[in-house]
Amino acid sequence: MSLCFQLPSKFPLNIHLRCSKPTPTSLSVTASRSEVLPPALDSSSEPPPIFDGIPKLYISYSCPYAQRPWIARNCKGLQDTIKLVPIDLKNRPAWYKEKVYPANKVPALEHNNEVKGESLDLIKYIDSNFEGPSLFPDDPSKREFSEELLSHLDTFYKTVTSYFKGEKEDVGAAFDSIETALSKYGDGPFFLGQFSLVDIAYVPFVERFQLFLLEVKSYDITTGRPKLAAWIEEMNQIEGYKVTKRDPNELVEGYKKRYSS
Repeated sequence: MSLCFQLPSKFPLNIHLRCSKPTPTSLSVTASRSEVLPPALDSSSEPPPIFDGIPKLYISYSCPYAQRPWIARNCKGLQDTIKLVPIDLKNRPAWYKEKVYPANKVPALEHNNEVKGESLDLIKYIDSNFEGPSLFPDDPSKREFSEELLSHLDTFYKTVTSYFKGEKEDVGAAFDSIETALSKYGDGPFFLGQFSLVDIAYVPFVERFQLFLLEVKSYDITTGRPKLAAWIEEMNQIEGYKVTKRDPNELVEGYKKRYSS
């Protein structure tokens, strides 16, 4: 599942910098204007112009799946190309289902008179169909490993959330698998050495899992996992991701409502 229904340094950058193609251990950037995030549209809001030739990314600010293409958009430097249209999932406008996306979920991308969904498909689509630095490796072995990691996402997510639900007694193995994956390449701190779509795919969930486990279970996912700790540190320096992060208390409270008895 990669769509949302209702859901409750080493690399100093300036806000909304355009990421150029990353070197193994750094991200080169050129300055871009700051972006004022628009308010979420609800049932009382008028729709934006639809199929007017301007690409639009429909998201929810609280949705981890929608966070993925939002990050990809930012790190491609597409803030002026793809318009961000946030939707209030608790009070969503009727026109969104009727005129934009019949599935009535986020994320969704309006481009070339079509609307596409599914977050993993969207980050690949944005990378392939828009200008900006490539977020997918040219190295065949890294491309193969990236597909393995993307395929592992469901297992990772289900293992951790099963622990939250009390269906599993231990969650350590799930994060050990991430530590192992991060240890494969020595040419940078990211999953494929350099920053890529794989990092974008994982980080919204690691962000939430880390906060919830530390707050509710007193479990620090970085203890004994130096690669994971370094990855989180480096991700937190990337402005294209940082601007998408929500208030930690809001995320924890949302997970408490979902998983705490």
